[in-house]
Amino acid sequence: YFKAFGKMDIDANKPMQTDALFRIASMTKAITSVALMTLYEQGKFLLTDPVSKYIPEFKNPKVIIKSLNSDSVILFPAKSEITIRQLLNHTSGITYGGVLQNEYYKQSGMTVGLTPTEGTIKEKVIALAKLPLAAHPGEEFRYGMSTDVLGYLIEVISGQPLDEYFRRGIFEPLKMHDSYFTVPQNKFSRLATLYKMNKEAKLVKATGYFPYPVKQAYFSGGAGLVSTAADYARFAQMLLNKGKLGGVRILSRKTIELMTSNSIGGLFIHTTFKHNGIMGDKFGLGFGIRTERGLFDELESPGSFGWDGAFYTRFWVDPVEDLFGIFMSQVDAYWEEKLIGKFKVLVYQAIDD
Repeated sequence: YFKAFGKMDIDANKPMQTDALFRIASMTKAITSVALMTLYEQGKFLLTDPVSKYIPEFKNPKVIIKSLNSDSVILFPAKSEITIRQLLNHTSGITYGGVLQNEYYKQSGMTVGLTPTEGTIKEKVIALAKLPLAAHPGEEFRYGMSTDVLGYLIEVISGQPLDEYFRRGIFEPLKMHDSYFTVPQNKFSRLATLYKMNKEAKLVKATGYFPYPVKQAYFSGGAGLVSTAADYARFAQMLLNKGKLGGVRILSRKTIELMTSNSIGGLFIHTTFKHNGIMGDKFGLGFGIRTERGLFDELESPGSFGWDGAFYTRFWVDPVEDLFGIFMSQVDAYWEEKLIGKFKVLVYQAIDD
């Protein structure tokens, strides 16, 4: 089943197309995580390696806490260094900023990979390495820019720019010919317009994000890709096939099984994600994981995995039912509409065995 509904540009009355390009935001994270693990399978690193082994600026991290006696903050040496595993499962302590961290992020010029960014991925990640962590590594699930660090780690270990490594290692083998950090000029007309809800609950064009086409130097491994539903379907099918598609193997079956297993133990993903109906109650290595049924009013089988994007996109893979689903739209902060949840119900009610 593959269909398009609605408009890709409301003002122009342009119908949504099945080959429309979407800013997939945090659905980039799954691709970055898979790309990194191809290097893992080459023996280039171990998951327990400290990040500072490859990016020295991450040595001796500090954790920020609020003073008990005043409104000031205190920086403490972290109990341990950040490992590559902790970047993959968002227990590194690196966030997108928070109440205590916002001033540090602002002063460093840190963005979240969704807006125009000056400089290179190296410059941004090194600046990020100097910022305080929100928690000691390994102690809390804190969603954030860990996957951007993984993107730079791929560059360091492979010796290639991130966009080039993606092209050679993921996109070309999987025939994902419409996935980019920078949209080519000749495909710009296929980019869906990005919207947001105004105070009157009406959709208006969102501004401030990448003004495609533009040449990027900062490739955000956490949020920077543009893709199509068909391209991402090939990526999802590869995952469902335990690492291969069309005779091409990207990862081994055992590595896919590792990445899609609970890697955070008794920790839980943030309650905000649960409120939004986001994918999973646990986290693997790059994916949200569904481990229990019945707690979150979701129909996917235990063992299902996937993730979302900020502009109201989602993918999930359900190995038990041998299916995957992809929902693409382009509306910022649209989670209250619950369309993805309804789409998922329609998918599962169609199972007739």
